[in-house]
Amino acid sequence: MKATVNITLKNGILDPQGKAIEKALHSLEFNNISNVKVSKQIVFEINTNDKNKALEQIHTMCKQLLANTIIEDYEIIL
Repeated sequence: MKATVNITLKNGILDPQGKAIEKALHSLEFNNISNVKVSKQIVFEINTNDKNKALEQIHTMCKQLLANTIIEDYEIIL
């Protein structure tokens, strides 16, 4: 089963990489761009046919390794 985990900074957390991209876009005269956010996407195969078991395992992976849950949110797509 294919799994995708999208990881984003929580609202209110400063995103310096997003700000740098926004500033660069403005310097290229893309002035209608705002609130640029940079996120991570992790895609992998999980060898189970049990969707609930897969979700449980992926939540555990996110909490232990993939996401810093203090400053990041994550979304799982199966």
